[in-house]
Amino acid sequence: MDSLRGYSFLLNKSNKNNYYTIRNEYVGTLGFILRTAKNFMRNGKKIGLSLSGGGYRAAAYHLGTLKKLNEMKILEDIDIISSVSGGSITSAVYGLNGDNFPYFEKALIKGVMSSVIKGIIFSPRFLLVAFFIFLFIGLMIAFLFTNYAWISFILLVTIIFTLIKFQFFLLPISRLNEDLYNKFFFKGKVLNDFNNNSLIAINATNLETGRLFTFSKNKMSDSSYAYPRDKGEPITFKNKQFPVSKAVAASTCVPFAFTPISIDKIFYTNENDFDRVNPKLIDGGVYDNQGIHKITQEGSSYECDIIITSDAGNIMPYQSRFQNTIQLLIRTSEIFMNRIKNFQMIKNVYENSRSNKKEIAYFSLGWDLQNCIPGFISNLKNGAIIDSVISAHNISKEEINNSEWDSITEKLKNNIGYDNIIAQSPSKEELSIARSIKTSLKTLKENEISALIKHSYCITELQIKLYCPTIIE
Repeated sequence: MDSLRGYSFLLNKSNKNNYYTIRNEYVGTLGFILRTAKNFMRNGKKIGLSLSGGGYRAAAYHLGTLKKLNEMKILEDIDIISSVSGGSITSAVYGLNGDNFPYFEKALIKGVMSSVIKGIIFSPRFLLVAFFIFLFIGLMIAFLFTNYAWISFILLVTIIFTLIKFQFFLLPISRLNEDLYNKFFFKGKVLNDFNNNSLIAINATNLETGRLFTFSKNKMSDSSYAYPRDKGEPITFKNKQFPVSKAVAASTCVPFAFTPISIDKIFYTNENDFDRVNPKLIDGGVYDNQGIHKITQEGSSYECDIIITSDAGNIMPYQSRFQNTIQLLIRTSEIFMNRIKNFQMIKNVYENSRSNKKEIAYFSLGWDLQNCIPGFISNLKNGAIIDSVISAHNISKEEINNSEWDSITEKLKNNIGYDNIIAQSPSKEELSIARSIKTSLKTLKENEISALIKHSYCITELQIKLYCPTIIE
């Protein structure tokens, strides 16, 4: 940008950091001004993007969504990005590096090709605890073949008691996870380092209140703390210097696998409030696996008028063999999560035309592109498409009343460039690869990343052109 040349005097070694700070603030502020102007042109309508959970699979999948939004010149118009779990990795990396999209893309891909799980297992803390556990087990086995076999029972009880009583102290998995996020993605950045392109809202589930706890550059809070149960003053937090890695670790803190995350005393506006509440944060997907709640909730400061939802969730597979309690608990949890997801989709998408009247483009890894237009037609038949979208597609009431569905289908295909989108869509093999990736923080391979990006890249364009045509230039 030519106007930045005036700052070239800052490029000497001692002032180089100042240059980049000024440049980022300048570009960020300019982006904010341009976005505000466009917001005004949209009659004040705010655009929100939600990114679902799903571990590294979600992080890579949402990259494809952002690539397509960037190509369509929509990303620069996004006011709020609300994310949970794996989607928070993508939103946070974008929030820190979105001013340079190619760099953001490379940084995210490099990160998801680094294994958090491997990093935890080979960390000194984990290895030390594992060493002592195996040592105890070895002693137990050794005593079984002596006259002091009864000691084996004492050792067993000691191990079980110690792991139950001090599990989170001995194995602070979330703290190790936070350190690895910092190493792979965030490099010591804090919430105040997020740029002004879009407001990043990272969501975690607060076990204490049963609600979402949200981190952003503007604030970090649980809405219930505005009206504390002790009837005292509202409880607020110092968000500016809160580590991005800790916020994302909270958002991705999968129950059973990771330890709940607490808010340190120094981050309370009034440190005396530390004794009034005790937020314990786990995966945001437990409460809202699409990240859509905050941007659709009426009265929320994050509420938006036009919604784009990228869902990296897969089709729930059949499972009929359960050999132990752990498998049963995992499957039960999956059913709960799937039920929440379906309920949110019904409420925020299919019932939208009768309530909020918002334009909502929802798409998922589990969806086939070829079914999107038939799905739109089905929604049109059921009265689930809002009038502004129908009008944007030049579909007349006569066509609907006369059930001219074939004619409408052809009109939609021409309007959105359907054949071109389908030509770029992933092959059956690529789709199989993308859908076979489990929810985890294990290293993703290049072909897996490519397959995930390809699906989201194509379906993003298709669904936005179908359901949010008013935001396309």
